[in-house]
Amino acid sequence: MKTKIFNTYVDKVCYLFGIEKDMLFTKTKRRDVVDARQLLFYLCRKRPMGLVYIQEYMMSNGFSVHLSTIHHGIKIVESRMVGDKDWYENIQEIVNEV
Repeated sequence: MKTKIFNTYVDKVCYLFGIEKDMLFTKTKRRDVVDARQLLFYLCRKRPMGLVYIQEYMMSNGFSVHLSTIHHGIKIVESRMVGDKDWYENIQEIVNEV
């Protein structure tokens, strides 16, 4: 139902981090890719999308992820927003555009 919004967030996050869409859905632990994924989880959750829907959208792009991983990623972004003004401003910019 919210596939278009999910894909828009994917595009915005990839642009922000300077990574290819394919890289976002690969099993890599590169810090920039992990940060991008976590931000994607956060944006989707605040839309609001349920965790299961986020998991399904990730799986439809070839990336299997546990619900606990999504939840953890959301918490990480929330804590970064408090301590890092740049994170907060970038997130607000994306939210306002979509």
